[in-house]
Amino acid sequence: MERVLVPENLRNAWHQVKAKHGAPGVDGMTMEDFPAFAREHWPSIRQAVRDETYQPAPVRRTEIPKRHGQGKRMLGIPTVVDRVIQQAIAQGLGPLFDPDFSASSFGFRPRRSAHHAVKQIQSYIQTGYRVAVDLDLAKFFDRVNHDALMARVARKVRDKAVLRLIGQYLRAGVLVGEDLQPTETGVPQGSPLSPLWSNIMVDDLDKELERRGHRFARYCDDFLIVVKSQRAGERVKASLTRFLQHHLKLEITESKSTVGPTKECVFLGFTFQGTRIYWSHEAFQDFRYRLRKLTGRSWGVSMAYRIRKLNEYLRGWIQYFGLSPYYRPLPELDAWLRRRLRMCFWKQWRYVRTKVRELLKLGTAKKTAILTALSRKGPWHLSRTLATQTGMTNQWLSESLGLVSIRALWIALHYPT
Repeated sequence: MERVLVPENLRNAWHQVKAKHGAPGVDGMTMEDFPAFAREHWPSIRQAVRDETYQPAPVRRTEIPKRHGQGKRMLGIPTVVDRVIQQAIAQGLGPLFDPDFSASSFGFRPRRSAHHAVKQIQSYIQTGYRVAVDLDLAKFFDRVNHDALMARVARKVRDKAVLRLIGQYLRAGVLVGEDLQPTETGVPQGSPLSPLWSNIMVDDLDKELERRGHRFARYCDDFLIVVKSQRAGERVKASLTRFLQHHLKLEITESKSTVGPTKECVFLGFTFQGTRIYWSHEAFQDFRYRLRKLTGRSWGVSMAYRIRKLNEYLRGWIQYFGLSPYYRPLPELDAWLRRRLRMCFWKQWRYVRTKVRELLKLGTAKKTAILTALSRKGPWHLSRTLATQTGMTNQWLSESLGLVSIRALWIALHYPT
């Protein structure tokens, strides 16, 4: 407990929580409100934690839609105070557990990432393991057995005060609308402790896979095992399903769990064609969908704000999916994105006089600007005319407005100067 409550650990915990810009919990406190609150109340909160009289607040539940309409994902949002304490616990316990985790576990661990997991699977494919066993854990965070989790935590944590506090967080309850519901199983997905809990809970599976000599990689509750034949894959799937049910009290989603060629599986948003890594079709479709939302002409925000949010998303997407060397669709996507921004400007200018004035300022010929502004065709059609393209040039979008190029980001990542 003293390791958790040391001031330096708590300061680091606050910086980690603040960097994630989370939403308020059940008490409504925002990130901006916390510093003033902490200056007045933190000493008494810290003492209550030490005296084992602190009572965690319930978690606020929110739902976010899954991709392609596949239902909703339940997120638990603790209060800012509880997030700081949980982050401090995670930082205190992480060094105790991490050294014993499997070398094939890559989720939420120092100096490890999803890219390392994907590259490890790629290396196995290169040595001839080209059949994938893809098991989907059904509602993993919602079904974690508290007793099983606490037993695994207690293997390394002897401080009863810390164990009691962890148990209180697991049983803190969840606020759904106005109703407080008990939490008899599961951990809130979205809390600072849930990544550590997932690694601790599934570590027995990692050890079992290592004991059997399997080639695999795991990132949180996503894991992929590769074998050399379909028959071997079916055996592995059946035996691991029994192991998960009997030893970890976890179920798999049969409809989403498959055995087949690695080129047909998707792992962490990537797929494998031969020995090469590609982003998955679903990931690319999601990318286009998000770009379409960010460049929607009915989004009532300034163009400066729109382009800033667009740049943030583009940089993040390329930083992650740029692991793939696939380049072909990016120039076309760049052109499509610029056209959609021209459409947004055209819609925003609204009046004929405004359109003519803005086009003339950008260097479009007067006659061309007037004829285009008077046209009754829609913004999408007019975004690809001589007037809009000679005015809102690629150079103007990139240099004057700061729009980043997807193609340029990819080239800078793969061919740094």
